[in-house]
Amino acid sequence: MKPSRPARARRAFTGCAAALAVAAAAGGCGYAPAAVTGKAATARSAADLGGMPGLVGAAKKEGRLNVYALAPDWANYGEMIKTFERKYGIEVNNENPGGTSQLALGAADKRRGQDRAVDALDLGTAFMRNAHGKRLLAPYKVTGWRHIPRAQKQADGSYLNNYGGYVSIGCDAMAVKKCPRTFAELLRPEYRNKIALNGNPSESSSAFSAVLAAALANGGSFGDVQPGLDFFQKLKQRGNFVPVESSPATIRKGETPISIDWDYLNLGYSKELRAKGVDWKVAVPADGQYSQYYNQGVNAYAPHPAAARLWLEFLYSPEGQNIWLRGWSRPALLDRMTKDGTADKRAAARLPAVHGTPRFPTPEQEDAAKVAINEGWGKAIG
Repeated sequence: MKPSRPARARRAFTGCAAALAVAAAAGGCGYAPAAVTGKAATARSAADLGGMPGLVGAAKKEGRLNVYALAPDWANYGEMIKTFERKYGIEVNNENPGGTSQLALGAADKRRGQDRAVDALDLGTAFMRNAHGKRLLAPYKVTGWRHIPRAQKQADGSYLNNYGGYVSIGCDAMAVKKCPRTFAELLRPEYRNKIALNGNPSESSSAFSAVLAAALANGGSFGDVQPGLDFFQKLKQRGNFVPVESSPATIRKGETPISIDWDYLNLGYSKELRAKGVDWKVAVPADGQYSQYYNQGVNAYAPHPAAARLWLEFLYSPEGQNIWLRGWSRPALLDRMTKDGTADKRAAARLPAVHGTPRFPTPEQEDAAKVAINEGWGKAIG
């Protein structure tokens, strides 16, 4: 999100230490492994490999795809991975499915030149911008590139929006007398020891976004996230905030009966929780309506460069985009697919209704918010 996949702060290194941090196996100061070379590694579209048949052939020859922190119950990644493996006969090595965006970014950064390096990245925007700044991304434009809104992709093809949703409030209606539907209601005394996040905002994109949404709900803005930190400080002071990473397991145990998380995750938990006797209700808070997308990118150091590019092609194909839809998320090509009739109508109709046009922070605002939240979260929560 991946538990909510997510964000982290890094220490800067200089001189020889920087080179060694990039590649500990280096043979001397100043060494840094070069990006993977070859026809597949430099392909900027399937056309560079002779079209999709050429890309598929090259990927099958590699036979493997390394990904990181793709939780099976996160936006329907379980079905996505199984379908890709079955369709192309390529083994997907999904390392640390419960990991975060920061851990995924770190794995890509530290494993440059290694066979176990991450091939493709799925990160929140702030983390993907970090990857871009580290020159970890190989530009690649998928077949459906021209149909993806301009605001949702980088002109150079380095990364692009894939699936997204809204910050929401999930609630066990059997454990809570009246489920909250707004951030303001979360401050009520009846929610003592009940409210949790899906991770730490300094590492998790969903938790980071929850603070942004709380800021919007309390007089803040994308340029002023302090009200969001203040809000969670109030939750902690009143005893409402639970310092436990929320998950279906903690919900079933009654540890986190209220969870602020992406709507597609909260909605996706409903079926599993219902089978365990939990009546899980989900609301998108009108006072803090915040939407964001996760992004896809190819690692410039991918040990399986063709498989990495084929993975992106699959994710952005109608088949892949509909798998996101069935996982309650909003795929980047939804508008286009709705118009041409390829969208899963039943799955699209299940998405929760929201009002108004989503607003997104500028890259500069998001970077500043990340710094402010990383620095202020510990002070707010203690």
